[in-house]
Amino acid sequence: MPSWKSALSAAGITRPGLRDDYTQQRSLVRAFAKKEYLAVRLLLPTALHAPVIAAVAYMHVTDERIDTGAVSDRKHALAAWAAATSTALDGPAPSDHATLRTLADTVQRHPGLRRRIDAFLEGAHREVDYTGFAQERELQAYVEGYSLPAFMLMAGFLAPAHAAGQAHYEAACRALIESMQRVDWLDDLAEDAAGGVVGIPRQDLERHELAIADLVGPANDTVRRSLTRLVQEQADLAQDQLDAAGALPRLVEPAVRPFVTALWQLQSLKLAAVRRAGGALADGGADAPTPAVMKILARQYRAARRS
Repeated sequence: MPSWKSALSAAGITRPGLRDDYTQQRSLVRAFAKKEYLAVRLLLPTALHAPVIAAVAYMHVTDERIDTGAVSDRKHALAAWAAATSTALDGPAPSDHATLRTLADTVQRHPGLRRRIDAFLEGAHREVDYTGFAQERELQAYVEGYSLPAFMLMAGFLAPAHAAGQAHYEAACRALIESMQRVDWLDDLAEDAAGGVVGIPRQDLERHELAIADLVGPANDTVRRSLTRLVQEQADLAQDQLDAAGALPRLVEPAVRPFVTALWQLQSLKLAAVRRAGGALADGGADAPTPAVMKILARQYRAARRS
């Protein structure tokens, strides 16, 4: 793994204050997404480490600002943050927020990121208004309008250079992020139920004779059996999308293929862990086995070194 100083230099980031700002974003991403951070640092070309981390940090900071509190407070937070983002990207003076300073610098170096930021902020109202889903079509609208633009903040850096491959690439990204989102909602089921909102459509809960209140606290055997059936059903939907995303490694350039392959394989591990947990997800999430995770990273690291 190259040193962080080397990664900043490879990205052309030489000014001391700016290097400090990027380093702050690195610490943020490393704290909330350890496996993903490690995959970036091990598997991507060195020049992409800093911009990818800047984009992921911005996505995380945005999400943190708008996903808690009353809806009115979240709407106000989104409006203020969107305005601060626009000022940072368009204004002559640097932002007083390190995340926005690094984002502005990244956009200057990678102008294509700007349209992805705009799409992300435009769809962020879906997160602000989120109170769960009544039906599957609402889940699909959320994934299309918010989850996918959020994912493309990072994935846009990995897109194929030729225009002919862009549509296929984004369609595969759409499938992957739906799989990831469904698995995250299953993994977070106990925590989300305690907050009164889960990511599984209410029509699916009702079909399995489950209510959100059933998932709070110790679950009885009847609830666990019903939840196991629901988890298997949702896991099948996630697997369908993961299979549809299987073409992703073939759609990207060889330099980023090990990272994309690892992303797909890590998602497969996580999905398998959630499926095994079944009704036990009422008690908490399910982690992929660490040895299996490290095996994937090691294998793709060797592939990255060869390429």
